[in-house]
Amino acid sequence: MASVPVTARHGAAMPAGHRRTNPLSFAVIGVSQLARMAVPLAIGAVTIFDKGEMGKLLLIIPMVVAVLGVNFFIAWLRWLRLTYVAGASDIRVESGILSRAARSVPYERIQDVSLEQKLIPRLFGLVELRFETGAGGKDELKLAYLSRDEGEALRRLVRARRAEGTLAEPEGGTDEADEQAQLLFAMDRQRLTTFGFFEFSLAVFAVLGGAAQYAETFMGIEAWDPDLWQQVFALQERWILGLGPMAQVLGAIAALVALLVVGSATGMVRTYLRDWGFRLERTSRGFRRRRGLLTRTDVVMPLHRVQAVSISTGIVRNRFGWKSLAFVSLAQDSGSSSHVVAPFAKEEELAPIIRIAGFAPPADGLDWHRTSTRYRFDSIALKSGTLLLAAIPVAMFAPAPFVFVPLVLAAGSAAANFLAWRFRRHALDGSQIISVRGLLAPSVQIAQRVKLQSVEIAQGPIARRRGYATLHLGLAGGTFTIRGIALERARVLKDAVLASIDQRDFSALT
Repeated sequence: MASVPVTARHGAAMPAGHRRTNPLSFAVIGVSQLARMAVPLAIGAVTIFDKGEMGKLLLIIPMVVAVLGVNFFIAWLRWLRLTYVAGASDIRVESGILSRAARSVPYERIQDVSLEQKLIPRLFGLVELRFETGAGGKDELKLAYLSRDEGEALRRLVRARRAEGTLAEPEGGTDEADEQAQLLFAMDRQRLTTFGFFEFSLAVFAVLGGAAQYAETFMGIEAWDPDLWQQVFALQERWILGLGPMAQVLGAIAALVALLVVGSATGMVRTYLRDWGFRLERTSRGFRRRRGLLTRTDVVMPLHRVQAVSISTGIVRNRFGWKSLAFVSLAQDSGSSSHVVAPFAKEEELAPIIRIAGFAPPADGLDWHRTSTRYRFDSIALKSGTLLLAAIPVAMFAPAPFVFVPLVLAAGSAAANFLAWRFRRHALDGSQIISVRGLLAPSVQIAQRVKLQSVEIAQGPIARRRGYATLHLGLAGGTFTIRGIALERARVLKDAVLASIDQRDFSALT
């Protein structure tokens, strides 16, 4: 693949070494466009049938066919004019129908190469190859689409050539090495089902809201007409008042149960679609994660690319001991810098993964420090004071009982902030800095001090007068911030991080 001669395998001849993506790529694009047109076409057809205007349907069909034909032709031209070549020092992609663009990315800039299969490409046996460069998602390079074998071969080639240009041992590995990979974490159907119950979501109502945009055409009504909904609520109010008290209570309970069922079912579907077949393995190249039912992703995270680890949970799942583990990496994972490597696991399942990544879970006996008491007071005063000020116009213009609403909210805000302060803390161990925050759903962030890029102590006008500061730690691929700590403590943390960085010989790192 390093030097491919002039070939007519995919159509017209190309310069030596250049290749095209799979010829079915333009078919995938065309089918995807057809899928996006399905709903408007269906609504238009139903409307025409409902009005009995069959003559319009005979006119629309040729127009739709012509539009699809043009889309397929443009997709074919784009495929024909897109070529790539894996050179000795970089990978080069040339594209454009009328205006040509050439993109070249050196191998040493490529953090990783991942494979992704969405539903339609998967039906054609194709994959999308993504070259992660750690540029925040705006500078990433991708090839859509290649066959599975071509994608795997190009991924191994890029990794091998990248390793040749560094002091690192080759990360390419072999298929045999992957077959002997160590399984670190997996989720079977029982685990997925349990996870789905905790992933309560009302996203289905957002989908219904989007579908309501077509209601005016489809049903002859305007879904967002306030007068319409006022009439509906008035009818429902009269109907509910006509029921007895017991029926009203049972109806409210039934409505709440229905809401819970819909939310749980939506969460279950999202969980199965996203995490079906979840497997995390330790391979010769690092951590390999595969997941997805309709969109299948295959991502490899080299060990030395893991910058920090994050342990999170939810308000409900925390009561049952379920947590989630993510790696902060230079590469991107679906638009996020955090790679979820164990989305639903017990603490004892996370500890081995954390240690293999080169980190250590928080040990017993650490010297924990909370934020400044002055910061706690100022934060409570600022947030609760805003609600107290809102009580003034409420007392002036609203009925007397309503004045208690902002007062109760202010008291609740003060109590919540006080409890949050008690559970917000940080600590140093021999090589790490650890931050914990959250009362009902605590989250833990652990970073190796030697991997931090910078340290900044920031103070606003109030903080300068009150003697506390915010510590911003430069974390490649993510953020690490400790707010409201005493200025003296901020300087201690800064000195500790800088001392760890100074003691490391970065010329020996890859």
